[in-house]
Amino acid sequence: MKQIDLNSDIGESFGAYTIGQDAAVLAHISSANIACGWHAGDPMVMDKTVQLAVENGVGIGAHPGYPDLMGFGRRQMNCSLEEIRAYLVYQVGALMGFCAAHDVRLQHVKPHGALYNTTVKNDDMVRVIADAIAAIDPSLYYVALAGARAETIGRICHQAGIRVIFEAFPDRAYTPQGELAPRHLPGAVIRDPAEAAQRAARMAVEGAVIATDGSILALNAQTLCVHGDTPEAVALVRQIRQTLKQERVAVRPMLPGKTEKTAP
Repeated sequence: MKQIDLNSDIGESFGAYTIGQDAAVLAHISSANIACGWHAGDPMVMDKTVQLAVENGVGIGAHPGYPDLMGFGRRQMNCSLEEIRAYLVYQVGALMGFCAAHDVRLQHVKPHGALYNTTVKNDDMVRVIADAIAAIDPSLYYVALAGARAETIGRICHQAGIRVIFEAFPDRAYTPQGELAPRHLPGAVIRDPAEAAQRAARMAVEGAVIATDGSILALNAQTLCVHGDTPEAVALVRQIRQTLKQERVAVRPMLPGKTEKTAP
């Protein structure tokens, strides 16, 4: 039986502001990317989200981004590589603290938003992120975009001494170049659960996705992501999970066993 991980970006509420439906989403996913307080989230939200993930048996990953709370981390920032490395260490370290408080291990690191998208064309950015992860804990997975750049990203991660998991997005449109279509374009965010589920099944079973021009792109993905801030997120993950089951695809965390309690 084929298997795949189903993840979502969650823990993105802040103070009095609620974003997403984390508790409902967690019931249908196998791994969670939890915001680390810079593009979204705060210490109270991080603590609560880790607890909810543990209660649902969901693998936990850090979701660090640019220091851009007002822009939700989706705006490009002119930061040096040294700054990026420090930003990663700071944010991942904070979430690891909450994981330790809940006696659970962190399984992966997935950059957020503009920081994630920059790695699609920037080897130096991939390298500094990989090196930061290796310095924190080389057993952590680096989650990166599946597609044409996978071989290069995989090589950089291997050189850094870490492992990589490649990710595809059933709720996002793809350009013919294998990149995520910019959010401002019509149809860039897929909100129909049936359409997203069909795309997820094709990604998991065939390793492919249809681009905006109708061409078929090969995607060797081990995890599928649904954005937790999308209003339809719960309906999307529920339908995707049901469709994957119908296609005889098992949904499991990226690292089986990594969500187990830490040893005393």
